[in-house]
Amino acid sequence: MASSDPSAARLKKRKRFRRRLRSRIILSFVLLGFGLTTMFAFATNWTRTRVENQLVEDVMNRNIEKTAQQFELDPSNTQTAFDQVRGFVYTPDKFESVRINRPEWYDLKDGIVTMNGTGEDGRPFAYKLAVRKTPKAWFFMAYDITPSARSEAQFNRALYLSVLVFTLFSLLVGWWAASRVMSPVSELALRIKRSGRSAQSEALASHFPDDEVGQLAEALDDYAVRLTNVVQRDREFNADVSHELRTPLAVIKGAVELLLSRPDVEEKTRNRLLRIQRAEQQCTDLISALLLLSRNERGHGSTDIAKLSEQLLDAHRAQLGSKNLALSVEGERGLVVDAPEAAVAVALGNLIGNAVKYTTEGGVVVRLLASSVEVIDSGPGLSAEDAAKLFERGYRGTHAGHSQGGGIGLSIVRRLCDLYGWDVRVKPGDVRGVVATLTFSRPAA
Repeated sequence: MASSDPSAARLKKRKRFRRRLRSRIILSFVLLGFGLTTMFAFATNWTRTRVENQLVEDVMNRNIEKTAQQFELDPSNTQTAFDQVRGFVYTPDKFESVRINRPEWYDLKDGIVTMNGTGEDGRPFAYKLAVRKTPKAWFFMAYDITPSARSEAQFNRALYLSVLVFTLFSLLVGWWAASRVMSPVSELALRIKRSGRSAQSEALASHFPDDEVGQLAEALDDYAVRLTNVVQRDREFNADVSHELRTPLAVIKGAVELLLSRPDVEEKTRNRLLRIQRAEQQCTDLISALLLLSRNERGHGSTDIAKLSEQLLDAHRAQLGSKNLALSVEGERGLVVDAPEAAVAVALGNLIGNAVKYTTEGGVVVRLLASSVEVIDSGPGLSAEDAAKLFERGYRGTHAGHSQGGGIGLSIVRRLCDLYGWDVRVKPGDVRGVVATLTFSRPAA
């Protein structure tokens, strides 16, 4: 099956990861700034409230103590006033008036409480009330905290604004830090991308300081050198193997043609020679296809699919032996593919070979369509497990039994399809057997 260009998907994934890493750095700064500012604002507000309450309560305790002392000296003095503090003294004959006029004070115990009320102008106010009750008198000390509550509200608004400002500042700092951190990484990725377009890789470590990115660049340089050596050895191996195999195959081909040209060759010997000739041609085609795959380059040619199908079926007819199979070609003629005949022969030959191998009776039909070829057999069919793994390297179907083969034929077909942009699909037939479809992307006119 033809696959889409994976480089674009990988590049998109790398860009998305880069953006995600930059966003994580910025988010970390924002969360850190917001968290620290919020905790500082909370601690400041808590400390301010605690200290203010403590100071107010100390002042009120001193004032109520002073009021009690003044009452001991002068019992006729039942009302005192200080700055923001107003004192009330009620003798026993006035306890009942407290219940009538100020019922919220009547049941209070000794101590300091916060009270709320409404003024004559209808505006709410708050005050702290210090209470001390003795048999001789009840002392009340009221401290107006309305201005303090207003200032506390203003202070809280200032804290909220500070949290917002410092969070925005953290965002700017995070943005700047992320740009500084990601800049060498982006430059490294750009240099790697630019280096990948040339045959010789560019040294990366010399362009970066001796930090984490520099160490990464140095490791990539070492990996690039080792990878280049592996690729070079692989290319040399493929070239050597191709040359060394083509030479004996050429000798075999020449010898077989020479023997076949002799009129006195027996029919049995001639059949064996023809079989050797077909095997030599298959080996030559396979070597050519594997070289194309190893170099990852498309060869060009003009391959007549109908003619090639007839040749492949003729080759398999000679190997049927005792099998009662009908091999035929049907459908439209004239399909020509821009690819070397060796590559098409390997791809189509593997599909036909599998159909012939696993079909014991009935027939194998090669159906020619406008831009594709169908290989239809009447064999045992295809299981769901086989359909999912059929093109994996080394996988042999459930019907392989003790048949020869390493399970790499269809994986080679898949690789050829990926190289040329073709498509191969295998599915169960309508009644029985298997239908293998090889679709060519750009059929020649």
